[in-house]
Amino acid sequence: MASPVETPLQRMELLIGEDNIIKLKQASVLIVGVGGVGSYAAEALARSGIGKLILVDGDTVAPSNLNRQIHATFATIGQSKTKVMKKRIESYRNDCEVITQDLFYDATKNEEVFIEPVDFVVDAIDTMSSKLALIQYCLQHNIPFISSMGMANRMDPTCVTICDLMKTSYDPVAKIMRSLVRKHHIRGKIPVVWSSEQPTVQTKVIYEDGITRKQKMPPASSPFVPSAAGLAIASYAIKQLLKK
Repeated sequence: MASPVETPLQRMELLIGEDNIIKLKQASVLIVGVGGVGSYAAEALARSGIGKLILVDGDTVAPSNLNRQIHATFATIGQSKTKVMKKRIESYRNDCEVITQDLFYDATKNEEVFIEPVDFVVDAIDTMSSKLALIQYCLQHNIPFISSMGMANRMDPTCVTICDLMKTSYDPVAKIMRSLVRKHHIRGKIPVVWSSEQPTVQTKVIYEDGITRKQKMPPASSPFVPSAAGLAIASYAIKQLLKK
């Protein structure tokens, strides 16, 4: 008896069915921020069968990224995060279109970033004002999305979960975002991935010449929590896309 021909998405197809695989291949997902959370989200979405990924990030791979970002290796240090993620995806998917935009997103970049229609948006940005701007844009244009809250200073991936922003707790980033959403009178459901684990406080000065507290005392981070958040985001995105 001849052995069956295996395909890259065969096991995913067994899980969700051929029609849904076709649906995912026709879907376009925008990922803004390709760091600890965003790189794992991109990885899982690509391996799930998404047909087009648009990766947005103006940063390059740094040595400090090696402990938690899936595209970070000695060979990729100093290179564009979006470009190395694209190359990685193309090493196992020859039917996924990957578009890269090497820029740091803010409200002035909407026309540039949303140059073509997208079916889902992943917010994996660190800057609060940029997170707010992306959330506002998605709500105003009825684009399904999910926003990542703080994943630094934590060790337990089992505390990562998804809910509406207003139902979060123990998360300093979510607290800031709740305040900003109220201040700007933003209405609508805001799905977020967050951790219920109480974060530690990092007080060790790493860069004396840093201007901000974050620059002087960068947050601590493990391989466990950002990756768990990225995988949770990808799962949520896939389920939302299959509902359409």
